[in-house]
Amino acid sequence: MATAAKKPAKTAASKAPVPDKPAAKKSVKPAASPAKAAAKKPPVKPVTHKAAAAKKAPAAKKTPAAKTIKPPKPPKPPKVNWKPQSFVATHRKDAEFKTGLRAYAAYRDLLTDKATGGAVQSHVIRLVGKCDPKVVSIPHYHGVQFQMLYMLKGWMIGEYEGQGRVKMTAGSCWIQPPGIRHQVIDYSDGCEMIEIILPADFDTVEL
Repeated sequence: MATAAKKPAKTAASKAPVPDKPAAKKSVKPAASPAKAAAKKPPVKPVTHKAAAAKKAPAAKKTPAAKTIKPPKPPKPPKVNWKPQSFVATHRKDAEFKTGLRAYAAYRDLLTDKATGGAVQSHVIRLVGKCDPKVVSIPHYHGVQFQMLYMLKGWMIGEYEGQGRVKMTAGSCWIQPPGIRHQVIDYSDGCEMIEIILPADFDTVEL
């Protein structure tokens, strides 16, 4: 009887392990040179100062120079309406001095306003007490058409617009034009003067 053919025996060479395949080498890119690396960096924008300039405090406003305010011009005095005049006489022995427009002055009325129907006012002015510049030296003007003064006794220093200071003594006579600004600076004891004004009713404006 025929026998089955025997399979050839596996040799040792056939059982030897297959050596592992070497690992694939990773490709490493060479490092870029410093010059190239610097070239690739995005450009740095320069810092602007616009924001800082915008936040600066606004410039201080210039204060306008103070305007010189001129005193108002005196209004035109009322017209003198001459009416029939009457005879009037006053005497020194009957003289009576009363306080009036100024606290430092006493007035003796010569009654010309009654004699002329209000066209003329006249009186003797007596300056009383020691001269106090805070009370006496107040610039003012009168809304009159005519004003004349005559010094009877003592002396008085006055300051008049456009004339400066003038000392009036016994016998001095002066006219103050309508609206002239003036003030009393000083006076002596027993100072007396006569004042004549047209019209009898007028305004006095202190400056």
